[in-house]
Amino acid sequence: MSIAVAHSDSEEGRSALLHAAGEAALMKTDLVVLHLVDGPDPAPGHPELERIHAHIRTALADGGAPKVEWTVRTTSEGGDLAGALVDLLTETGAELLVMGSRKRSPVGKFLLGSTVQRVVLDAPVPVLVVKAHYR
Repeated sequence: MSIAVAHSDSEEGRSALLHAAGEAALMKTDLVVLHLVDGPDPAPGHPELERIHAHIRTALADGGAPKVEWTVRTTSEGGDLAGALVDLLTETGAELLVMGSRKRSPVGKFLLGSTVQRVVLDAPVPVLVVKAHYR
């Protein structure tokens, strides 16, 4: 059993990461950080992967998150952010997905669609959506 979190370099991604770490500690399980990259999936030791790891370590420490074991899984979004996230979630076997969301206007939702909405509808596990500024 594990908790998955959709991570990005944003305030929403940071909030989701901190909340997911709290959930993982509460459930006494590990955390799987799902990070979508723009371009090819970085191989182990690649500078981009090292940057992602450093960002996660810093966000967890600075946010006062409880100590949990965590791993990072990356994949290229290939233009379909929601589909790539659901595929990665399925591969991990996690039992819960935590993701951040930001406020959008009704027109923005209509014109752009909603990645969060699509993930909520397509995910094979429960999805917990959190707003930015979790603490």
